[in-house]
Amino acid sequence: MATSTPVRRAWRALTGLLVLTALLFGINAVGVYVFKQSSWAPELALDLQGGTQIILEAQSDGATPTTEQMNQAATIIRQRIDASGLVEADVATQAGNQIVVQLPGEVDDETRARIEASAQLQLRAVLYAGAPATTFVGEDGTETPYPTPDPALPATPSVAPTNGSDPAWITEALQARFLAYDCADEANDPASAPSDQPLITCDQTNAVKYILGPVELDGSSITDATNGLEQQTGRWAVNITFNDQGTQTFGQISQRLFGQQPPLNQFAFVLDGSVLSAPSMDAVILTGKPSITGSFDQDSSKVLADQLKFGALPLSFEVQSTNTISATLGSQQLQIGLIAGLIGLALVAIYSLVVYRALGTVIIASLVVMAVLTYAALAILAWRMGFRLSLAGVAGLIVTIGFTADSFIVYFERIRDELRDGKSITSAVEDGWSRAKRTIFISKSINILAAVVLYVLADATVKGFAFTLGLTTAIDILIFILFTHPTLQLLVRTRFFGSGHRLSGLDPDALGAVYRGRAQFRAPAAADAKTGAARRATKSRGEAERRQTIAERKRAELGTGADTRRATEGDD
Repeated sequence: MATSTPVRRAWRALTGLLVLTALLFGINAVGVYVFKQSSWAPELALDLQGGTQIILEAQSDGATPTTEQMNQAATIIRQRIDASGLVEADVATQAGNQIVVQLPGEVDDETRARIEASAQLQLRAVLYAGAPATTFVGEDGTETPYPTPDPALPATPSVAPTNGSDPAWITEALQARFLAYDCADEANDPASAPSDQPLITCDQTNAVKYILGPVELDGSSITDATNGLEQQTGRWAVNITFNDQGTQTFGQISQRLFGQQPPLNQFAFVLDGSVLSAPSMDAVILTGKPSITGSFDQDSSKVLADQLKFGALPLSFEVQSTNTISATLGSQQLQIGLIAGLIGLALVAIYSLVVYRALGTVIIASLVVMAVLTYAALAILAWRMGFRLSLAGVAGLIVTIGFTADSFIVYFERIRDELRDGKSITSAVEDGWSRAKRTIFISKSINILAAVVLYVLADATVKGFAFTLGLTTAIDILIFILFTHPTLQLLVRTRFFGSGHRLSGLDPDALGAVYRGRAQFRAPAAADAKTGAARRATKSRGEAERRQTIAERKRAELGTGADTRRATEGDD
């Protein structure tokens, strides 16, 4: 005899769940053993693990920074950090001119660079580019340093420059300074150069030395910067979007630079005095959406995009100190949170077994499977997205237990209602699922929507709660589809559950399944009032009567009255 369709669907769903679980653990195993970047435990956030504290102090030439400037700078630094992943960082201002950045665990070089690259982003035309050498081979064949620029050399252009890329900016004094400029000399401070004057600087690797024109745009003109693959070439590119004023200015610059000979066709993006990129102008761009291409990979293009997007700080900052800090809450609070979660699980398990009897084991098994998938997902997210579990995130996991229990109650009560209507157990499971899943999906959708809104609008300290709430709610839906319902489809075809054993939780008599039709009852089997069968029959009838609608109750009363009148007339 062929296996029934519901059974085949159930086994396919359970097989899919097994494959998904193996896939999640396989992905994390690759991160642990191949890339050496993951672990078998979720990473903890600052409040549970401790981490690194970086204090930045504003450099404002003696002037006191305004509160608005400090808050704006703190917001941009927080955006830079968030771009590297869900690290649960804490960014705050103090003392009127300092920003305190607290990050969980050890801070990698990339994240540190995001924080410390705090000068204003500037866009300057390239006037000259050359090797970073500071010496030349003299007539005697020996290496000779370029001389210190002669103060007597004219520092003002003899002819007034007409635009930001006019070679007239390069005076003899500027050329001499360029030759003697040492990219590795820490005494050089290109970030402090006036914005309306040329700038001598180098790229971030000190491989190329530049003379740049005055600032023509700054980072405030950039509204967005993203990285992605070009469809035609397959190369990684950085895509920039300017605001209205930036679009107009950049369009004029592109018209001026397009067609010029290198390096006068290049435009440099300068952050913290160093050249991030100096791409050539290969077309006239009037849309305000240029793309930068070059020797990028996925990581380097993302770093540049983040630097361009979050580089426009209102102030320059200097790192005052970097310290290791202890956990603000520590392992004790984590243990309390885990104990609270275990207590919640235990109460749900006890309630399930008391109310649903053996059927409650399905609830317990579903929660166990959900815990396994959630654990694997958190470990993978820690590796791929930098997610760290905070105490708020632990609270989100605990709250989800209650939401999950609500879904089980909706499903099981729907099955019991179908049994009370006189359906068989297998039919009750199928019909109960088809009706309950709509309610469950709507409820879960609202939970996920609330989590998304909370994550987008709430403070960083609450984002962990919103993220874990949304994640576990999505996993909860997956568990219902791939485990809970398929498992129940198989169980009701066993003798214990399928026969409605009184300990199964699906006993039709105990549930009041005495309907023969609307407001018509099956007469309980005759039995001695002292026997258990009679007591169960009485309880069954009482349960059915309590669940009648008002219309059903009235019809039953009218039917009973008519029967009484007919009996009286017969006696007469």
